[in-house]
Amino acid sequence: MANSPSGDSMTERIVRVLETFTTERTVQTSAEIGRRAALPSSSAHRIVEDLVTAGLLERDEDRRIRLGLRLWELALRGSSALRLRQAALPFMAQVQQEIREHTQLAVIEQDEALFLERLSHPDAGANITRIAGRLPLHASSSGLVLLAHADPAVRERVLSGPLRAVSRETETDADALRRILGLIRRQGYIVAPGTVESVSTGVAVPVRSAGEVVAALSVVLPRDAAPAPAVAALRRAAADIEAALRADRR
Repeated sequence: MANSPSGDSMTERIVRVLETFTTERTVQTSAEIGRRAALPSSSAHRIVEDLVTAGLLERDEDRRIRLGLRLWELALRGSSALRLRQAALPFMAQVQQEIREHTQLAVIEQDEALFLERLSHPDAGANITRIAGRLPLHASSSGLVLLAHADPAVRERVLSGPLRAVSRETETDADALRRILGLIRRQGYIVAPGTVESVSTGVAVPVRSAGEVVAALSVVLPRDAAPAPAVAALRRAAADIEAALRADRR
């Protein structure tokens, strides 16, 4: 792709445009996109128009811009995340039926925990995560499981900081986190009270494929709930998901 006068390639500029959309910011004007992508208004307008023409972005009746259905369609084609989600959903539903809170599936993506799916009971407690939302790896039960089993280089890069506190109880000391990650590898799960919100406890286990941890399966409980039933339900579900992934590879 041709570079701009600033040295950015067209691909880099397109990615910056798409990254201005978040789970909270789903609709924007072209001017807002240009400002957040740090692009000249003329470049932003041209890129947005090209992406709208291609169907990767859409314009609503107020001429505001949102992500297009074609982008979603292309992202799902042959996606390993989609196969993982499809394998996990039936067993997540079983956990959800038993625990009746929030059940979540997350993977590592760019040194963060990316949540692929969430099932929630109408009476479940607080939970800030969303599908396609992200949290720092050190700041949720799912992220801690993923970080514990990550490549050592990834783990050290994350632990080198900065380690942002999501709640007052988020552990941000690298040495303390190393001890927590070692415990996760030894016991096979984590119970993390208050890591994301003071009123909640996250419980998570690893999900493996071909011997490698590819995801974390978690529930979010009220702070005073006993975690043992959730640990047992998650371990059963993780084993079932792993069996489904093995069958899918045959």
